Amino acid sequence: MANQSRRDFMRNSLMGVAALPLGAGILSKSAFAQDLPPLDPNAEQAQALNYVEDAADASDHPAYEEGERCDNCMFWQADNQGCQLFPQNSVAAAGWCQSWVAQG
Repeated sequence: MANQSRRDFMRNSLMGVAALPLGAGILSKSAFAQDLPPLDPNAEQAQALNYVEDAADASDHPAYEEGERCDNCMFWQADNQGCQLFPQNSVAAAGWCQSWVAQG
């Protein structure tokens, strides 16, 4: 009987330890959302996609159309002002890049 209790304890302990990273990720998701540094428009990838922090500055770009902004693009992530194209950075909500795609 004592061995059964020891096995149950070990199994439950291992399952609890295995679940810790999942629980920590869920609880601290909002903390991670604040950690993205702003995208530098002079960064290589930003320049490759013609990223600007103010969409009005892209009005002379042939791919730009009135009303296109990062915050209405399908790649925009509102929870952390991130962009799937620039996963390590936040982008300006009023910004724009040539990869803009309407939210579906």
